[in-house]
Amino acid sequence: MLKGSIVALITPFEDNILKEDVYRKLIQYHIKNGTNGIVPGGTTGESPTLSHEEHKLIIDIAVSECKGKIPVIAGTGSNSTKEAVELSKYAEKAGSDALLVVTPYYNKPTQEGLYQHYKKINDNVGIPIIIYNIPSRSVIDMSVETMTRLYELKNIAGVKDATGDLNRVSLQLKSMGKEFIQLTGNDDNSFEFNKRGGVGSISVTANIAAKLCSDFQKSCKNDLNKAEELNKTLLPLHHSMFIESNPSPVKYAASILGMCSSEVRLPLVQVKEETKLIISKALKVANLL
Repeated sequence: MLKGSIVALITPFEDNILKEDVYRKLIQYHIKNGTNGIVPGGTTGESPTLSHEEHKLIIDIAVSECKGKIPVIAGTGSNSTKEAVELSKYAEKAGSDALLVVTPYYNKPTQEGLYQHYKKINDNVGIPIIIYNIPSRSVIDMSVETMTRLYELKNIAGVKDATGDLNRVSLQLKSMGKEFIQLTGNDDNSFEFNKRGGVGSISVTANIAAKLCSDFQKSCKNDLNKAEELNKTLLPLHHSMFIESNPSPVKYAASILGMCSSEVRLPLVQVKEETKLIISKALKVANLL
């Protein structure tokens, strides 16, 4: 169920107000273009600056729009265990198919603290949990050993691996087996990640190249030569999405494609003029502009 091209969905704003109608249109764009799952309320969705009411609203909208056609993997992580539990319970009740839970940022818990954090969430819900391991943003790195312990719990189903370390795929595969869902959080390593045992990506680029990303993921299973060609087409776009802090670049790309405003909430800001040129060039390489 949780595989292929899963989008870490952007949250559209205008004058600092969440645009519900645009959000619904973005979801329909993904359903029509082969995206395999939606993540509302992740980092790319600017979850740190969403109010609790807004966060719950976008989960509700995603469930309503997807209507079981593709899974909703709600971003419900927090550096407060209590808050993560409350939001996870809300997402389950709202009808989410799974949860994406980031490692607690800023607090810097030990490996035992990480285990207890996820165990607490696991014990309070009844749907699959994907661990989001992203040391570059949360400072801490969940070890393979801790992940293996967590996988023994009933709801821990897999990982969004944003470590950038491809060796992790093999280590996690060896330790937890093929049933443990491994999704990359780094668009630019998707090809190698899948070759080593991954089953897909939670993608930033998919926001503005849904069909290309979906076709790429399908090809990784059926036609590696085609997948390699699609990967070459997508790589400039992948790289351009991270020249500046995500999601500012992808929101700019979405704006010039007429999908939504480029507006981001402070402390994020609009991308620089030189970055705009690089993004536009990458969109042209991918035949999107």
